[in-house]
Amino acid sequence: MVSKTTKKIINLTFFQIIFLIATSLMVVTTAEATRINPNYSPIRVDIIDDRGRVFRQITTGNKAHNVKRAYVQAKRGKRYSLRLRNMSNRRVGVIIAVDGRNILTGKKSWLGKHEKMYILNPYETATYKGWRTAKNRVNRFFFTSTANSYATAWQDKSAMGVIALAVYDEKPRVMYRENQSNSFNSKRARPAPSAQAAQADEAGTGFGREEYSPTVKVAFKARHQATVKHFYKYEWRSTLCKRGVIQCYDRPREPQNRFWPKESYAPYPPGMNRNDYRNKHYNNRHQNQHDHNPMFDY
Repeated sequence: MVSKTTKKIINLTFFQIIFLIATSLMVVTTAEATRINPNYSPIRVDIIDDRGRVFRQITTGNKAHNVKRAYVQAKRGKRYSLRLRNMSNRRVGVIIAVDGRNILTGKKSWLGKHEKMYILNPYETATYKGWRTAKNRVNRFFFTSTANSYATAWQDKSAMGVIALAVYDEKPRVMYRENQSNSFNSKRARPAPSAQAAQADEAGTGFGREEYSPTVKVAFKARHQATVKHFYKYEWRSTLCKRGVIQCYDRPREPQNRFWPKESYAPYPPGMNRNDYRNKHYNNRHQNQHDHNPMFDY
């Protein structure tokens, strides 16, 4: 026989166990979510202009695990920023490389966990506008030619025209976190570096005007492997047209009548028209010659 007090303890313990099990099932790390869904990403990436308008992303058919790829149409001379939103309930570290260069250090990037990275708090949104030249300064990103790009100034064309991001779950290194609360434009500006040799007219990212952008250092230990990687290949419209990424029409198309489709009949032979066949002289010459081919006797 069990006393009432013992029953209460047993019931309480039972419900506590159920609660702990339910809680443990609800907690799913980003790494686990990625294993469950290969298309999962803890962050959302938007490439935006200074008015907040989003550049359209044209996804590719690439099905690589934990890798996302898309094309973006670049607009010459247009400044752009990268807006990232952490959609997970934990901090993540993000390495960002533009044209193959780490935007924090300016060094050649391999998207490895030992590189400097930005840190996003749970559900935080941050905007990254340029190359970090000091703790509180950046020089803006803008679309330009390859010859005028920041990467070409360092003789590096190995990843031209690609914006790459690697997202790491937290696992003490000194990292950077963007402080978005007090940003304002600086009146100072630096000219973009130029290359001496003329290059093909391909898209690159320049080293634009300087702006105030404060950061704070935080401790963050990254896991060994990236949870997901994003790659965005930006190109001029003409290049995207040539590659067939977008449909383009150099000449305005003839308007179609949806109730009267364009008729298609056999054309007259080259160099001939209807009047030639209605000419009596032509008919008298050739109509009775069985082996004659009018296409070769004008």
